[in-house]
Amino acid sequence: MAAAKTSGLITALDIGSWKVSALIAEVSDSGDVQVLGTGQRESKGVRRGYIADMDATERAIREAMEQAERIAGISIEDVWVGFSAGGLVSDIASVEVELGGHRIEQDDIDELLAAGRNSLDPDGRMILHAQPTLYTLDGLQGVKRPLGLHADTLGVDIHVVCADGSPVRNIDLCVRSAHLEVKSIVASPVATGMAVLSEEERELGVALVEIGGGVTNVSLFAGGMLVGLTSIPFGAADITDDIASAFGARRNQAERMKCFYGSATASPRDNHDMIDVAPLSADDEGESHRITRAQLIAVIRQRLEHLVGEIAKALKDLGFAGPVGRQVVLTGGGAELKGMADYVQGVLGRAVRIGRPRGLLGLPDAHSGPGFATLAGLVHYAASDPIDLRVIMPEHQSIVRTARGGLLSKLISAVKTGY
Repeated sequence: MAAAKTSGLITALDIGSWKVSALIAEVSDSGDVQVLGTGQRESKGVRRGYIADMDATERAIREAMEQAERIAGISIEDVWVGFSAGGLVSDIASVEVELGGHRIEQDDIDELLAAGRNSLDPDGRMILHAQPTLYTLDGLQGVKRPLGLHADTLGVDIHVVCADGSPVRNIDLCVRSAHLEVKSIVASPVATGMAVLSEEERELGVALVEIGGGVTNVSLFAGGMLVGLTSIPFGAADITDDIASAFGARRNQAERMKCFYGSATASPRDNHDMIDVAPLSADDEGESHRITRAQLIAVIRQRLEHLVGEIAKALKDLGFAGPVGRQVVLTGGGAELKGMADYVQGVLGRAVRIGRPRGLLGLPDAHSGPGFATLAGLVHYAASDPIDLRVIMPEHQSIVRTARGGLLSKLISAVKTGY
């Protein structure tokens, strides 16, 4: 029988369109994160990141968690859950309070954060994250530790990520139906960035492209934080479906063909490499047929051209311009396709690398690829013990001036709901 949950444990749950994966880890006193157990099941109830079949999703969650619990020898009660569906919106809001020149005390910072909490207006969406980033002293930006300094005005930039409410509630319901408590629901780009991007990359500016099964998330990091994101309703599963349709193959065989023989780049030898394609149905009396690797790659490239074209458009719309040296990091299961980085680099004209999860001790080889970056990132996010303004109770405030992005248009509504 599994032992009871102990302190210092973090459990991550990533519910994707292609797979449901779980990871149990333990944080040591020195801050090292040791993986204790992992689990994975095929996702049959999720479409484009949204819950489409509650029972099938709940079953996959339970089976993935039970597998991880058996390996870890521990019974888990609560989890950190990733959210990767469309509808995610990121913005930065700024709030300032007057100090009158005195030395900044903790009460001043607490009052500022409480004012910031009350200022958030999600405009009908659900707030997933509301975290203070950098402080401002008398207009001087980028201050990390204002405590003890003198200033006339103290300000803070608040990083906010919102999502459509119903899809988030459906994920929450699925997890709770599997007899698990939800510690927090975390936007996938926020978690993934912590697993695959260095602190320097997040500071200088980088684009993160997560190619999932049914959704591709494109996000920008600068100044150490997520500053913009958008979702594309296509992913690696669309390539699999194209292969299955083009060659009359079952989806599971099409996936194997993509993984073992597929590539984003072509070579002359592909015309000579042959691939056997089994009949679509086991009852089919027809014999298996053969295709060339060049035919397979042609189908893959057709879908990739469309997907990478949408990625390029998303980066342009997000304002990812400037220096040629600014890098793009590919992650997610779709980044595992052979030659993917070279292909995307050729299309975008920017340096591209594959982002793999790092910083976890004992991570199994089967879970060390880019397809598990969000899962690992959830553990990193939880281990960072993030400050969340949604849990700060409102007190008196004296807001003098605010600067805001497009999402946070008013400074009057308190955050009513959150995870």
